[in-house]
Amino acid sequence: MINWQDEFDCAITVCDTEGVILYMNDKSKLTFAKYGDNIIGRNLQEFHGAKSWEMICKMLKNNESNHYTIQKDGVKKIIHQKPWYENGELKGLVEFSFVIPTDMQHFSRD
Repeated sequence: MINWQDEFDCAITVCDTEGVILYMNDKSKLTFAKYGDNIIGRNLQEFHGAKSWEMICKMLKNNESNHYTIQKDGVKKIIHQKPWYENGELKGLVEFSFVIPTDMQHFSRD
């Protein structure tokens, strides 16, 4: 098995159906270092406001995805949050956070 995700230049964070963090790749650990050296095993609710936690709970309850862009400290990111499954059973959420250019090109292939 290859281990591509640890050094991938995208923050990858995985939680279970209760919001407990199960996995963080190197970029995710760096992104969330202000919360401590190792937050695996802690609940996402500790690090999110009420509105964000409500969205996480809704995604888990309804097997929904969430996608958006943010900009903070001059860095723009696209966030993809999606349910993950094992043998067809919902196991939690995975979040991919990519840094993107502030003037990213868009192509319509219609």
